[in-house]
Amino acid sequence: MLPLGTQCVNAAGHLEIGGCDAVELAQRFGTPLYVLDEAHLRANCQAYREAFQHLHKDTFVYYATKALICIALCQVMEEEGLGLDVASAGELYTALKAGFPVERILLHGNNKTDEELRMAVEHRVGRIVVDHFDEIARIAHNARALNRTVPVMVRVTPGIKARTHDYITTGQMDTKFGFSLEAGQAMRAVEEVLSHPRLHLTGVHCHIGSQLLGLRAFEKAVEVMVAFMAEVYRRTGYTLQELNLGGGLGIRYLAEDNPPSVAQYAQAVVGSLKAACRHHGLPLPRLLLEPGRSIVGEAGVTLYTIGVVKEIPGVRTYVAVDGGLSDNPRPALYGAEYTVLLANKANQPPNTIVTVAGKHCESDILFRDVELASPRPGDILAVQSTGAYNYAMASNYNRYPRPAMVLVRNGEAKVIVRRETLDDLIAHDVPLR
Repeated sequence: MLPLGTQCVNAAGHLEIGGCDAVELAQRFGTPLYVLDEAHLRANCQAYREAFQHLHKDTFVYYATKALICIALCQVMEEEGLGLDVASAGELYTALKAGFPVERILLHGNNKTDEELRMAVEHRVGRIVVDHFDEIARIAHNARALNRTVPVMVRVTPGIKARTHDYITTGQMDTKFGFSLEAGQAMRAVEEVLSHPRLHLTGVHCHIGSQLLGLRAFEKAVEVMVAFMAEVYRRTGYTLQELNLGGGLGIRYLAEDNPPSVAQYAQAVVGSLKAACRHHGLPLPRLLLEPGRSIVGEAGVTLYTIGVVKEIPGVRTYVAVDGGLSDNPRPALYGAEYTVLLANKANQPPNTIVTVAGKHCESDILFRDVELASPRPGDILAVQSTGAYNYAMASNYNRYPRPAMVLVRNGEAKVIVRRETLDDLIAHDVPLR
């Protein structure tokens, strides 16, 4: 068990989260169940604000909603003084329905639709991050049609391949995102944006990847981006006011994971930023960040009920739970690993090596060769660090309803996403007769 947030073992020997007994949560709300530790979530938001603003007062943090979004979570982010990074009409619509301040919303996307661009311009979102040349003209068209001046940033591909899984690297030259620095596209994009009177270029953006457990790639990104900002000034005479470094800081999934703290991350980024600006003779830009996983990931726990324990002599023991691929696709997508334990036996040492499988019509292996404390049918399996990219990537494969989500704090649990019903599954089906 990882020491995460408010998690502990209570007097009953059960896992406790936010003062709530995890076994009682499973009994009350059913399983699978996403549990979000509110105190831990808010502490992560505060850590980002305080660590960066202590070193560079002109810093603003956008929470990356692709990691996890619902109306209640948007409201928490508003209360904590963060912005929202959205990447679709659905994420933007959720933010608007939450009453989130539009000037604190930033829109991303490598293939934004006309609907998404018009929606963003019409509602006056705070920034649109431009990802390709055609998009520049389309934003300008919407700006003219709606009589708006639209703040935009240019997404730059800095040519940095960070050390993480290939599926979540985004800063190398060969990527679908942004304008290549090496190929000269980034400078052309800046010049084209500057040529449109209805577009206001606030700065440049980059994102080098996710689940990064070192700091050098971030420092290198700062150096490359500030050098580009200096080149923009030399070529155009225009001073870019903002530098957005995206997100990417990793979290603890396993005991051996040792990500930098937010304070260490801030020291590295701001230190590199100040040094690079001095070197190039530039004023310090406003620093923007887009953390997602590192805010919400460790605050989440998923609870399952064990159904079948199947021993294949001389091979392995399978433990089957009442969820799987549909509520956590990450193990199947890129071999993601997690720390697991039995919530009802949290005070007992693990003694049995098992492979945890889901109940879908695939091999659906969730966690291979993990240790549990004598697992039996009816036990409650708890999976740590599932706040990011679990509910957000959930599906209805095999027509399983998506789980509920509860927010826990000080012994109280509040449903923030209702469990889907079987009727929800067929709500959009159109019968032939």
